[in-house]
Order: sequence, then structure tokens, then C-alpha cells
Amino acid sequence: MKSARDTLLEVFGFPAFRGGQEAVVERVIAGRSTAAIFATGAGKSLCYQLPALHLPHLTLVVSPLLALMQDQLAFLQRHGVAAASLDSTQDRDTARDIMERARRGELKILMVSVERLKNERFRHFLRQVAISLLVVDEAHCISEWGHNFRPDYLKLPDYQREFGIPQALLLTATATPAVIDDMRSKFAIAADDVITTGFYRDNLELLVQPVESERRLPALVEWLAPQRSSRQSPGQQPTSQAPTIVYVTLQQTAESVAAALANQGFTVRAYHAGLDSETRDEIQQGFMRGEIPCIVATIAFGMGIDKGNIRNVIHYDLPKSIENYSQEIGRAGRDGEPSRCLMLAGRDGLRVLENFVYGDTPEREGIRHVLVEIAEAGRQPQRQWPVLLNTLSRDSNIRLLPLKTLLVRLEMHGVIAPRFAYLAEYRLRYLKEPGDLIARFQGERANFVRLLVDNIAIAKTWGTVDFERLYRAGVNEGIDASRSRVITALEYFQDKGWVVLEGKRMTDVYEVCQPEFDIEALTDRLLAESQSRERTEIERLQTMLALFESDTCLTRRLAEYFGDDHFSHAETQACGQPVQAAQGCGQPVQAARSCGQPVQAARGCGQPVQAARGCGHCSVCHGHVARLPSAAALPELTDDDFERYARPLIERHREQIGTVPGAQRIAHFLCGLAMPVFTPLKARQLPGFGIYEHRPYPKVKAWAHTALSR
Repeated sequence: MKSARDTLLEVFGFPAFRGGQEAVVERVIAGRSTAAIFATGAGKSLCYQLPALHLPHLTLVVSPLLALMQDQLAFLQRHGVAAASLDSTQDRDTARDIMERARRGELKILMVSVERLKNERFRHFLRQVAISLLVVDEAHCISEWGHNFRPDYLKLPDYQREFGIPQALLLTATATPAVIDDMRSKFAIAADDVITTGFYRDNLELLVQPVESERRLPALVEWLAPQRSSRQSPGQQPTSQAPTIVYVTLQQTAESVAAALANQGFTVRAYHAGLDSETRDEIQQGFMRGEIPCIVATIAFGMGIDKGNIRNVIHYDLPKSIENYSQEIGRAGRDGEPSRCLMLAGRDGLRVLENFVYGDTPEREGIRHVLVEIAEAGRQPQRQWPVLLNTLSRDSNIRLLPLKTLLVRLEMHGVIAPRFAYLAEYRLRYLKEPGDLIARFQGERANFVRLLVDNIAIAKTWGTVDFERLYRAGVNEGIDASRSRVITALEYFQDKGWVVLEGKRMTDVYEVCQPEFDIEALTDRLLAESQSRERTEIERLQTMLALFESDTCLTRRLAEYFGDDHFSHAETQACGQPVQAAQGCGQPVQAARSCGQPVQAARGCGQPVQAARGCGHCSVCHGHVARLPSAAALPELTDDDFERYARPLIERHREQIGTVPGAQRIAHFLCGLAMPVFTPLKARQLPGFGIYEHRPYPKVKAWAHTALSR
């Protein structure tokens, strides 16, 4: 039998493992559940790709993003590995072929989204397939202590047990010690089977340049100007630009900053979720080929990007968290060459980030609405609660992600349990004449097919399947036309190429496990849990600010945040002496030029920064302790402001819904935080929407509460 090293060379073409990879691979091949905590770009994917070739059965990979799956799939196919993915872009024939290959044992790796595991048909398919390994990519999403908690990830340990998967491999780049412990406990991973490579990368220069908002764009242009001909490699044109990503918070900021850079002669494009998928793909491929050297992007850009020579990652706005910051700067310098990560920031962007957090906390009435629905379903004989997420979101006025989180919390409290999911609506288009379809069957089956043809009305091309109508017609004729039989028949027709079948309106069915519960008490408990999560996220933002304003080595602080003890064991400065760094100079960091030499620290008041064993090449080690400028003071809100901006929403709300909105809803409106109820109200068209997006949400809410009380 080939060794892992043999496979590494023969299949993947790598002469040696990178740091930590071999330890993970050996554990997985030995049948042990393992967690790999590797820095961004450190080669996590190989930790499942190689063992999959040594394990006897299928490796199932759960990944959060389509782009990640596509990039990894392309890599595997280039190396002759039998791998496939199931995603929403595929037609039914393609998906069916992939699942058949898996059943026949022709695939070694199958990649899916976590949401696909909610599909009853897919779960049925997985029960028919032997699976050796469950891989959870971006595994920090499973932890409520993590920065990107996704409620569907909480179910993955249950899925592992349900499908009898003997071991799991967890992969992430951004897990704090608390998150690692949470991940371990959920998947029963031994402490010795957690492999970390450390976050520290000595080729990244972390720079923080405090800049007031009105000076940020000129500062960016000034900093980038030398990049056009710096760091040239053989074959580059003299006017080439160093590959650069500029991160911003909002889509409109991406567009305006990209336009300003273009006016200065830079080759640059904006990238954000508001662009269509074709345009986004075009921009991404242009960046990968070097045709577009600079991208101004929201966080929608970068996941799955593996471009080795990104020289600059610039944060024009504050990132969402330390974890987000680490992921984003981790895209720089994957080739090991010196690269710079610049933070151009002040506190002015903090309010927008805080308001995003506040926007996800549901109203008490919304939580109560959900519980009332559950209680009513619990009084029915079967105690089943069908849920259309979009409909429930609209009716409860809870955003989709917080609503999913709420449902998972109700599962954890034992109130509900997921049972199955189905598509509420189907429509079909005939590829064969209906008469020919009937003629293919005999006896009762022919009568059943005739029933389908007679009771699925075709409007021009498509016909909608009315299950209730079919059932009643079947009762009248003594034919079983139950929903399950109808769906089975229509799917068979599609498999034969006789019809095209489309489904929509996914419905999740829960069992109400505790039909008798105190609605008011549970509402208060769930609201308290949401508010606790809110406080945690706000504290996370403050922790991030403290990092950027640190008076000790930024690289060291960041490494220690993720539990990397590199600096406790090694002196990274050539001189071995503590860094002397002037405080209070207030000057921006001068970026290193093409010579690659470190920035010389400005001389200031001479107060020493205690940063022994620093990296030697971050802002603090260069002598600059950042003090982020605060946002400009805003005038106090008045009664006239309330009448001008809030009153139109109140009147429209009263007219269309019949009630006066509460202070929380008004604050959402004024701070520009979308809520489901705002869509039918057409609230975005009112002049007050988003007027206070740069004000602290708690203050706007308190002011609205006071105004409503008068």
C-alpha cells in the first residue's frame, strides 16, 4: 500500500508536506477525528484531499461557499481525483448523475453545502452510501463563540451520527482557544488530535495608519502611488501595479473608491454582492490573471481566492472582527514574499458595524409570534409544524439568519425537532405528449397517469401541481393519489425524460416535542439569549479596536489572540533588544518602498513601548502607536427631527398595519437596518430611512422611546 508521502508526490506533485499537514493526514488515515487549525493559505484542503484517496469509502465535505467548492473541485480534477460537488446551479440530470456515481463507489470526494443536508431526499441518499469521513470546512461556524456562527452548522454532529460516519475532520483558519474547545466537544475530538500551525507569518507587515474620514481617500491614493512600478518581477511592464485588495464595508463605498482610483490612473474594479454573478466572475478571473491588479471589494471577495502574489491588503474601513481581519490579511503574500497589510481607519465606521449587530436582534413580539405558531401546531393531533422560512420571516418580522438561529435555539431547548423537508410547490412541462405518457402504462397505473394528466392544468407551457385537487379526484375514482405517490411518479417521469419538473418553496416540518410551554417565559428567555449574543458581538468590535490601538507588537497580539505562542518561544528581532517606539507622534505610517526595507520609525516623545520579542516590522515595532480618530460630534436629536423623519413611518405603519411601531422598529428604520416589515411598507422610499446610519443605535432607540412616550 502506498504511503501518504507517495500519494503526495505521485498524485499532487508536492515533494514534501507543509507545516502541520503530515500530522493531520496521518491521524485521519489512522481513523481518528481531527481538527486542523491552519493559518489562511497554509494548505488545509490537502488535509482531506490526500486521506480521501487512502480511506475505503466516500469523503463528504461540507463547505459554506460555492466559490470554495468550485476552486477545490477544479484542483482535484486537474490531479485526476474522482471528486464532485452538488450545488444549486446544477440541473436535475447533473445532480442525479453525481449521486449515482457516489452510490456506485466511483467518487472519492463529494462536496455539498450545509443547507443541502436539510433536504430529505439527499439525506435518504446519504443513508445508502458508505461514508468514511465527514469534513467540515470553515468549522468555526459551528461555535456560537465564533465570529461567523451559522445555526445550520450546529446540526452537523447529529448528521454524523445519523449517517454513521466514523470520523470527522474540522478545518478552519480563525479559531480562538474557546472556539477550538467548543468544536472539540461537539465532535468528541481529543486534545492531542488538534493540530495548529500558528497564525504568525513573518512575511506580513501589519500597518495601522489612523486617518480621519475626509482624508482617507487621498491617503489611499498616496499610499498606492508608488505601487505601480514597485516590486516588479521579470517580465512585468514598467507600469504594472502590485496585486492589491482594498476592503470596504458598503457596496456604494466600493464603487466610489474604485471610481476615484480609476480617475488617478489605476487599473481597478469594484466587487460586491450587488453585481450579477457573471460580472463578479469576470472581475475575479481578471484579478487572478493579473489583468485587473487592484480590486476594491466588500467581504464578498476573497473566499476561495488562492493567488500567491497579492502584495497589499488594505482595509479602507474597519473589518467586522479580528477573525475577519485575519482572514482578509491572510490572502496577502501566500508565495512567502514580503507583503503589506494596511489599516486606514478611524472610529467613524464603528457605528455602521455596531448597527449591523443591533439589526439582527429580533423584537420581542416577533419571538412571541413564532412561539404562538408552535403552540398552535402542538395542539394538533400529529403535532407537526410546517415552516416556510420566508413566510415566517415576513410574519414575525425577524431576519432570515436570526430566525434560523432562533429555530436552532428552540431545538436546543427541546421545544421542536426537525423531521423532514419538502417542496411545497411543483410545476411541470411535458416533453412527451400526455396521451403517449398514458399509453406507456396499463391497468391501475394507466388510470393513475390519466388522473394526473386530467388534473394538472397546463397554461401555455407549464402546469402547476395541485396536490389537494389530485387527492380529491383520486378519492372520487378510488385511486391512490397521495402526495408522496404523485411526487414519486413525477420524478420518475423526469428521470425518463418525459417531463421537466421544477420545485420551489422549501418547507421544513418540525415536530412539537413540548406542546405545553409557557409562551411568555420562553419569549423572555429567547430574547435574553439574543441580547446576550448582541453584547458579545459589540464587545468583539471593541476588542478589535484595542488590537489596532495596541502599544505592543501587533503581530504578537494577533498571534496570541488565536492561541499562537510563537513569541513565547522565539525572539524574532535580529538585535534581540526591546523595541523602542515613540508615542504620540501622530504621523501616518510611511509605507516601505520597492526596496523592501522596513519603515524607519518617526522620533517622538521618547516613551518606550514594551514590545520585546516583537515581529520587528509592524506599525508598533516601527515606532507608531495608533490612536484611531473618533467620528465627528453630531448634534443632539430633537422633537422636530422625530416629526420630520420618524412620523412618516409611524403614519404609514398605522394606516397599513393598524398599530404604532415601537422604538426598536423606528430605530431600525432611522439607522437604515432592513426588516421584513419594511418591504410591504415601502419604508425605503421614505426620507428618514437610514438618515442616522452613522449614529449609535442605542441612542437613537432611546430617543425614539422617549419621543413615543410623550
